[in-house]
Amino acid sequence: MGGRVWIFRIHKNISRLFHSCNLVILQKCVKFLRPAESAQKGLPRAEQKQQSLGMRTKSPRVLLALGWYDYRLHRGIEKYAQQHGWHLSSDVTHEKVIPWGWEGDGILAWLGTGDDLAEFVVQAKKPTVDFSFRRPQLKFPRVLVDHAACARLVAEHFLTRGLKNFVFYSDRDNWAFEENGAAFVRALSDTGHPCNWLRWHRSPAHDTGRFQWKQKRDWLAAELKRAPKPLAVFAATDDHALEVLESCERSGISVPDQVSLIGMNNSLLAVEAMHTPISSVNTNLELVGYRGAEMLDQMMRGKKGPVGPVRIPPLELITRKSSDLIAIGHPGVAQSLRFMWTHCHEPIGVDALARAASMSLRSFHEAFVENVGRPPGHELQRIRIERAKKLLAGSNEKKDAIARLCGYQSANSFWVAFKRATGMSPKKYQKQAILS
Repeated sequence: MGGRVWIFRIHKNISRLFHSCNLVILQKCVKFLRPAESAQKGLPRAEQKQQSLGMRTKSPRVLLALGWYDYRLHRGIEKYAQQHGWHLSSDVTHEKVIPWGWEGDGILAWLGTGDDLAEFVVQAKKPTVDFSFRRPQLKFPRVLVDHAACARLVAEHFLTRGLKNFVFYSDRDNWAFEENGAAFVRALSDTGHPCNWLRWHRSPAHDTGRFQWKQKRDWLAAELKRAPKPLAVFAATDDHALEVLESCERSGISVPDQVSLIGMNNSLLAVEAMHTPISSVNTNLELVGYRGAEMLDQMMRGKKGPVGPVRIPPLELITRKSSDLIAIGHPGVAQSLRFMWTHCHEPIGVDALARAASMSLRSFHEAFVENVGRPPGHELQRIRIERAKKLLAGSNEKKDAIARLCGYQSANSFWVAFKRATGMSPKKYQKQAILS
């Protein structure tokens, strides 16, 4: 009996010792956690839990202040907003209403010609991303179309078809038109070709009166008639390209037989129903909107935006009837180009191209370089990569299947060629294309 009492007392003393130690540890933990507890004091329990997990406690309120509107830009913003639980405030700026007094977390802007909108955005002092370069003095982070890449794409298309006479057409001072025109002139100059820039707003015939619509088209028709043929015309927008097409039709100039024509933005309605559908650059505006929203989200979380503009490359050049002109004087080379475009998905090589041209391999290589400006193997590679881009953007085919559909013997050779040509893997390109 005495032994049991002794054992009981030892057990009781040990329990008191453990209790004392645990109490001291607990007091130290409480003391250590007290600052975090006081920081959350007064918050509802659900918000305390979200805060401890690094989650937002409310939907960010984002204002669209777009001085210029395109539904594809809006769609990219909308897609990001849906994925990340944003509250988008109504864009009233296209109705010339400036939302003075708006309170929110961030602004997505297109600061065009409206000084009052720019003043509002500056005074709002909110994280802001601008989709325009109209006001470079405002040091907002920007996401912009890569106009230089667009211009190079168009120049490449024209040069591949053997064209040697070039025109860029714009009708007013606009930062995007100027970037396009300057890059197009530069891309052609790098290959030894001059370019005539037709600027309606700087011509002696320029007029802003009630008859300016007709006077501009008369002037444009005269300039196009005077230009040497065959002629390659890159227009600042699809609307400008339509002006060129209509002016050519009035003057009896055939498109594409005498004038090869390409526009920008792929924005014309019912373009495929036109007698001469106009080729155009898909500038990837949906991805521009998405990336702009993504950048703003990071800024609203406290990160700094980039110092220089982020440029989004074009998705593709959509070729239609208006630019379907081969101006190659050499019949064998012209025939090999047509064969290349038709059979690029097959495992053909330069020897097959020489047979299509009815020439010896050596003579064909020399003639091709002289007329096109690059070896036939390089041109075949370029055409296959362009085909791969379209397949990656518009289908769910696996990489092995796309490699075969583009004439590559293996997925590995396709991956190497695509990465070398575009700077990104096929998978990364497809992910970016599907997003937009």
